[in-house]
Amino acid sequence: MSKVNVVLGTFYGDEGKGKIIDYLSEKADASIRCSGGNNAGHTINVNGKKYAFHLIPSSILNENTKAIIGNGVVIDPKVLIEEIENLKSNGHKVENLYISDKAHIIMPYHIMMDRLQEELRGSRKIGTTARGIGPAYSDKFERSGIRVEDFISSNFESIARENIENKNKIFRLYKKEELDVDSTIAKYKEYANYLRKYVVDSVDMIHDMLENNKKIVCEGAQATLLDIDFGNYPFVTSSNPTIGGVCTGTGIGPKYIGEVYGVLKAYSSKVGEGLFMTEQNNEIGDKIRELGHEYGTTTKRPRRCGWLDLVALKYAARINGLTGLAINHVDTIGKLDKIKLCVAYEYKGKNTMRFSTNNEYLKECTPVYEEFEGNFGDISNVKKREDLPINAQNYLNRIEEIVGVPIKFIGTGAGRENMIIVD
Repeated sequence: MSKVNVVLGTFYGDEGKGKIIDYLSEKADASIRCSGGNNAGHTINVNGKKYAFHLIPSSILNENTKAIIGNGVVIDPKVLIEEIENLKSNGHKVENLYISDKAHIIMPYHIMMDRLQEELRGSRKIGTTARGIGPAYSDKFERSGIRVEDFISSNFESIARENIENKNKIFRLYKKEELDVDSTIAKYKEYANYLRKYVVDSVDMIHDMLENNKKIVCEGAQATLLDIDFGNYPFVTSSNPTIGGVCTGTGIGPKYIGEVYGVLKAYSSKVGEGLFMTEQNNEIGDKIRELGHEYGTTTKRPRRCGWLDLVALKYAARINGLTGLAINHVDTIGKLDKIKLCVAYEYKGKNTMRFSTNNEYLKECTPVYEEFEGNFGDISNVKKREDLPINAQNYLNRIEEIVGVPIKFIGTGAGRENMIIVD
């Protein structure tokens, strides 16, 4: 491992990043969540039990690995405490959890604002998770946010009171229910007291580790096509889940970063609104959804499903400087008789590998597919790539050939042990 290895999503999230992070964190001294909030989730299957993490880094299950919530994350303290308590009730220690003092807190008014804004968008709704993520980031950049260091300080009450009263003026204007100032502050003081012992100066901690040659894994939430700058705007998240967000969300400079792994599924899926070029809104899409259990970790919403889009994947490889691919659900796609792979777009009569987040451009594009034989059989216990059935090898080889990035991890089942590590 390099000093810092990065795991990022390449499409719309829900690619199975948690499994790769879990594996890498076993060899790391720390794992850092860099951006996003509890609008994202990683699911890890350990000994038949599923753990869904929305804020806590997946490395929390490895007691010798520090699990750090970085400064780029927005934290709902109620959700975080519920995650901590769930881990404790299942016999896991959380002494290896650390929270950056520079992360921002999601307050109840952020959730209320999220719902109000989505309501006001009407037919142009984005399809947010209504977890208050966007409004929390808005306040952060508008400089009225509440950092963790303020949350646990004696200044919290005065800052929170001013913010709640200002937001109540907006709710009053739209004839919405207002927050009770005193009870809200009292409840959040309880949360602050609970979480206080986990708070650290994360930048100082991380750089002490780097200076002592410790190994770090940075875990992204969401994915490239949901990036606020590089995704399908406005149907995006409110942060940078791409490589730039790793640096700004942790305080780690680019010179420390080694491998950048892009995680994807052997097909595509998406939650929420916006164009989805290879979506199969038909029996094939329904079958992929059921085979892959494609329902949101956070929202439980059924995901839109379709074929793997290599034009979009190559875009993600460029944006993030990917050095390796981690492809999950190879076992799932292998249950189909025939598999299609989008290898180009047809644009104005010509094939192109150009991807753009410009919706007018995408509307004029048509996916160009190649068809492959499926029926991979049971591959859950295969440990070497060359031992995969030839149909699976042909499919994976074509992905590497077009994208130009080697496959380093191959997911062959739901468990953490169902994975091929490619040298």
